[in-house]
Amino acid sequence: MIILLKQLLATGIILICCALCLSGCQPNPIASSNQVIHLTLWQGINPPPNRDVFEKLVAKFNQTHPEIQVQSIFAGELDKQLPKILTAVVGNVPPDILAFYPQITGQFVELQAIQPLEKWLEESPVKADVPSNLLAELQLDGHLWSVPFYTSNLGIFYRPDLFQAAGIIETPKTWEELRQVAKKLTVDKNGDNIPEQYGMLLPLGKEEWTVFSWFPFLLSAGGEIVTNSRPNLTNPGAISALEFWETLMKDGSATLSPPERGYEEDAFFEGRIAMQITGPWTYITKYKVNYDTFPIPASVTHATVTGSGNLFLMKTTPEREKAAWKFLEFVLSEEFQTEWAIGTGFLPVNQKSVNSKEYQEYLSRNPWLQVFIDQVNVSGYRPTIAGYNRISEGLGRAIESTLLGKSSAKAALENAQTRLEAIWAQ
Repeated sequence: MIILLKQLLATGIILICCALCLSGCQPNPIASSNQVIHLTLWQGINPPPNRDVFEKLVAKFNQTHPEIQVQSIFAGELDKQLPKILTAVVGNVPPDILAFYPQITGQFVELQAIQPLEKWLEESPVKADVPSNLLAELQLDGHLWSVPFYTSNLGIFYRPDLFQAAGIIETPKTWEELRQVAKKLTVDKNGDNIPEQYGMLLPLGKEEWTVFSWFPFLLSAGGEIVTNSRPNLTNPGAISALEFWETLMKDGSATLSPPERGYEEDAFFEGRIAMQITGPWTYITKYKVNYDTFPIPASVTHATVTGSGNLFLMKTTPEREKAAWKFLEFVLSEEFQTEWAIGTGFLPVNQKSVNSKEYQEYLSRNPWLQVFIDQVNVSGYRPTIAGYNRISEGLGRAIESTLLGKSSAKAALENAQTRLEAIWAQ
């Protein structure tokens, strides 16, 4: 909290100016005539076709709730929104509803910017339809601080044609099987010791995509990165997970993405890699390329990590917060989740939606999605404590150092832990 406040004070002039701009642009927070409550919602939904699906659903809510009108505002890319959001909070002109990722929860709680939602959810009929592990990610200090907007998780997309060419008839189910399959799929055609085809792509970089992609392996190894709200990067599970990635690199069966671009899929399309860690949002499914999916292979247990979007109810007034909850409840509904999931490829957060005739027909047309549906119940999540961004940064540097061969996995994690302990001591 002290560090955050210092950062805010250091940019105080900018914040004040931005807050004034925001207050000038912000719709009047007072309910207009005829008792209609106008709410603002900030979101960073991409690509644009997904945004169009959302806007249609917002319009549907507005039509069926004439006393509440929600204005959806695209506030920019999520990774560039945070300064604007903090400015709005400090300037006391926040949106009524914010669509963002859960890992910002701790910072919002410290700023007293959001309302806990557990009492409203307990009284809502939709609670029974939302998987409990999706709600667990959104809890901190005994409170539920947001609700899931959509969910997804990481699996592995692969090229069946390349598997067939290598004589591989089964997808790997364990880390050791994944290692052996990656070796078979690595091909040096001209003998120059530079493979034209690698078994797997690993994300190079120290930002969140790298940490996110590594998290399923951490969870599968029974590891963690936070214990009792403090960094813990040197537990056996964490070391084992990073050593596995280190082994793939030493085997020569994995190649690295361009820096901070581990989500790009060109190498997959071109057949330069046979396997890639990604989720159901991928563009792979939209190209004419041979593909299929399999779950993240297991070490100690089967696991993956959620890639969730969620909705925060920002602190405003009791009347506005009650109206905003109505919209959050609509987002959790079977109606919203079915239309949203079919329109975007994200997974529904409502079990009735998953079981609905419409969604089951959609699954039958897209059978590769079943892997991600089946993984929902084994999906873990990244921490939501206030210092998560610091931990993620340290962890990202450790992963990058290991993949580049600058240090061993164990040494890289130990160095990161030492730096984080110094930060926590302050």
